[in-house]
Amino acid sequence: MPDLGTPEGWLPLAFLAVMGLAMLAYVILDGYDLGVGILLPLGSEPEKDTMVASIGPFWDANETWLVLGIGVLLVAFPLAHGVILTSLYLPVALMLVGLILRGVSFDFRVKARAAHKGRWNRLFAAGSALAAASQGYMLGLYIVGFERGLAGHAFGALIAVCLGAGYVLIGASWLIMKTEGELQRRAVGWARRALWVAAAGIGAVSIVTPWVNERVFERWFALPEFLLLLPVPLATLALLFATDRSLARLPVRLAQGNEYGASVPFACTVGLYLLAFYGLAYSTFPYLVVDRIDVWQAASAPESLMIIFVGAVIVLPVIVAYSVFAYRIFGGKARALDYG
Repeated sequence: MPDLGTPEGWLPLAFLAVMGLAMLAYVILDGYDLGVGILLPLGSEPEKDTMVASIGPFWDANETWLVLGIGVLLVAFPLAHGVILTSLYLPVALMLVGLILRGVSFDFRVKARAAHKGRWNRLFAAGSALAAASQGYMLGLYIVGFERGLAGHAFGALIAVCLGAGYVLIGASWLIMKTEGELQRRAVGWARRALWVAAAGIGAVSIVTPWVNERVFERWFALPEFLLLLPVPLATLALLFATDRSLARLPVRLAQGNEYGASVPFACTVGLYLLAFYGLAYSTFPYLVVDRIDVWQAASAPESLMIIFVGAVIVLPVIVAYSVFAYRIFGGKARALDYG
């Protein structure tokens, strides 16, 4: 490890933090609108307009975090960028196809004639599902070190399903906060069905990550680290239980017009994402490609990183400020779209 008091030591860590936070923000923020997109076919025609309206003001800003994260990987860690994207070429291409379908469908459903609107709704849902599944598959392969055997592909497929369920969970929780009436009550049911599939994904990643990597196993289960890290799985179980109990109580409250606790499932789901991210980051650090390329080996020259760092110091606060502004301006309940 280089001296952390020198640019060679701290600049790669600074960019690793920016990239990690960007990807975490993307998974949470774009995760809920991917989830709403996957759920779109389950709504009635008026409900579909309300569902789209609930994410409309935010979804472009949400995807900015993906651009930032991938951009940092490219310019700050070109060696790791080449290895990761070469190993994940097909799922990355499929993810981009899904995101393009979402973007095109989102705009065209507004302009399409009534007879064609359903087609664009279906394409929006298909693009959302394809993007979510591709991201889950990439995560699964990354965890097993890009293993190309049957077991590696099977694990990638499992995480693709579970991450999709995780997006459905956070998307349905978003609808519980942002909508009213029948759609809000149905969103509670969607969230309950997705919860334990997403939990299975968290469990699978938690078991397989140390199972396939002895270094990760030692990091989690050696003493005293095991005792110090025990609050992480315990907090995860507590949040799963709290989410389930909250979703179980909400139908009665909502039927009575009581919104108390409507934001609890979303908050708990965000907590689950934070804990899962922490666990994965702790397991893999300091490697960008597990046990092959660490953050310092992958980094660009310190002179290049310093120039990029100045740009990041300027750009990152602007992205944060814009996102905060958008969420403040468009807070409150979503209303059905009016195309007149």
